[in-house]
Amino acid sequence: QSDLKSIVTETLRVKWSLSGSEQFALRYADGPQLYITEQTRGEIKNGTILRLAISPGRAARQLLERIQSHGIDARLEALKELAKLSADPTFAGEFINMEGIGTLGRLVESDLAFSLCSFGEMLAFTLTAFLELMDHGIVSWDLISLSFIKQIAGYVNQPMVDVSILQRSLAILESMVLNSHSLYHRVAQEITVGQLIGHLQVSNQEIQTYAIALINALFLKAPEDRRQVGPFSHPQLPLGNRPIKAEMAHQLYVLQVLTFNLLEERMMTKMDPSDQAQRDVIFELRRIAFDGDNDPSNAEKRKAMYTKDYKMLGFTVSNHVNPAVDFTQTPPGMLALDNMLYLAKLHQDTYVRIVLENSSREDKHECPFGRCAIELTRMLCEILQVGELPNEGCNDYHPMFFTHDRAWEEFFCVCIQLLNKTWKEMRATAEDFNKVMQVVREQITRALAMKPSSLDQLKSKLRSLSYSEILRLRQSERMTLSPPPPELRERIQPEILELIKQQRLNRLCEGSCFRKLGNRRRQEKFWFCRLSLNHKVLHYGDLDESPQGEVPFEMLTDKIPVSDIKSVVTGKDCPHMKEKSALKQNKEVLELAFSILYDPDEALNFVAPNKYEYCIWTDGLCALLGREMGSDLTRSDLDTLISMEMKLRLLDLENITIPEAPPPVPKEPSTYNFTYNYG
Repeated sequence: QSDLKSIVTETLRVKWSLSGSEQFALRYADGPQLYITEQTRGEIKNGTILRLAISPGRAARQLLERIQSHGIDARLEALKELAKLSADPTFAGEFINMEGIGTLGRLVESDLAFSLCSFGEMLAFTLTAFLELMDHGIVSWDLISLSFIKQIAGYVNQPMVDVSILQRSLAILESMVLNSHSLYHRVAQEITVGQLIGHLQVSNQEIQTYAIALINALFLKAPEDRRQVGPFSHPQLPLGNRPIKAEMAHQLYVLQVLTFNLLEERMMTKMDPSDQAQRDVIFELRRIAFDGDNDPSNAEKRKAMYTKDYKMLGFTVSNHVNPAVDFTQTPPGMLALDNMLYLAKLHQDTYVRIVLENSSREDKHECPFGRCAIELTRMLCEILQVGELPNEGCNDYHPMFFTHDRAWEEFFCVCIQLLNKTWKEMRATAEDFNKVMQVVREQITRALAMKPSSLDQLKSKLRSLSYSEILRLRQSERMTLSPPPPELRERIQPEILELIKQQRLNRLCEGSCFRKLGNRRRQEKFWFCRLSLNHKVLHYGDLDESPQGEVPFEMLTDKIPVSDIKSVVTGKDCPHMKEKSALKQNKEVLELAFSILYDPDEALNFVAPNKYEYCIWTDGLCALLGREMGSDLTRSDLDTLISMEMKLRLLDLENITIPEAPPPVPKEPSTYNFTYNYG
């Protein structure tokens, strides 16, 4: 095959009688109109239309000259063309080599480069081209000047800037922050999260998405002081009730995850029981609960009495002397202590009420505050997935967390009050601790699923989810369970069919008595049929009267090998139902008739005593012959057994220990002289 240069040379010579192939190149006629190179020519599909265009280098030189011209119209058209061509990596390399990025940067830095009449459109094309060129990764973002950053940040901070300029400015700042650690500090000096939050008030979803993306970028790159960079340090994030674009919802979800992940360090930090500063926090919890605002006199002497106070605070039984041990498990580690201290200091009345209300009870129904706070913190970390990475494509964010600067701590305060309320509603004791925590988890997850827009709405929804309401919802959901996945039914059905088959064959082995058809004036006669235990022979014989139990094989003088059976027929197809005398039989007899056809051209005719026996025998005979059991009884049994089996397999057995061995048989009673008088 010829190389591209030869193809271009030949095309110029044949079509236009021109030379100078280095000044021309091939481009796609449709779509992005990218240049064709030796590396990308293999991607050309059959039927694709190509066009001859000036080479990337020549195009870059011409556009650079036109951009630097003084004619407004020529410059605008050049920037518009540049914005399109900048996505092409070949052109971008040529333009960058000619110091094109520096030229664009100087244009942006000087507002004088744009006339007032075309400022918005011209600048938008300039910023688009700049971002496209930088995204190729040919030059480093660290080369961007401080004056350029200030100018771009100025566009973001201007109240009435053009939408297209604002979009591109936000995108450029995001790329700066993500691609350069040094630029993060420069951008952070010019742009604050509070200023970016203002852009979430607009109705343009593109602007909202770009603003959230930049907030995330600042949040990711922030060093140790990033706690002050997060969105929760700016109350009243104006999300409103407008529909939110999926991309923005994902950005908000990521922002929420990143913010809560700041808690991971405290969550995984164990308390040092020998650290006096950390133990002083526990002393402070005790003081607020039992001493009020007055500092206790002679505190050293009173420390001997602290054991009783720690017990009243609800720490574990083994750690009343040194409750610091309770905070050595991770998670929740020191995060639980942080939450407790926040509640004690900022919601002191609530804290004191919960502690004193339970510490003064003597009926074994006290709710242990310390233990509950620690377990609740662990539960909230699991529910909000603290420490986990964001899931790609997930949009599950909670608007209420963007309405308070201490959203996590306030959320804990709401939930600890819920736990105390639920404990009282359940009249729980220490043995019911895990049950209460399960109910509280369900209350919290149900409330979060309703997406409350504020903490006040969360409180309202939790108040409606009382313990009795949770029980009602559970019962209602059990009654209206959605059908299990069809894959589970398909997996279970063969096992259940085999079980039904074995039951049918066992019934055939027990045998059944059948009435002989004949003249009604004669004495009624019977015959009995049963299957051998090895399922190879059918034994049958006449009886003088209906038997009361199984009939031994010795009494059944006739037999048919199962291997000789050709088919089983029912109803009108039975030989004994085709006789004239049989045609006079009523419809009920016709529905209970079936026959076995066997070699050589013989038949054994049956009339079942009832519909149940009819189904048992027709199903059992079909199972013997390897055919499908198609009776109504089989369908009913199949539905019932599959439904029961699926319910058992889908049963929630969380925190229920299933013993490996069966329980022992209880001892026999001393006497059997016990009765119940139903009268």
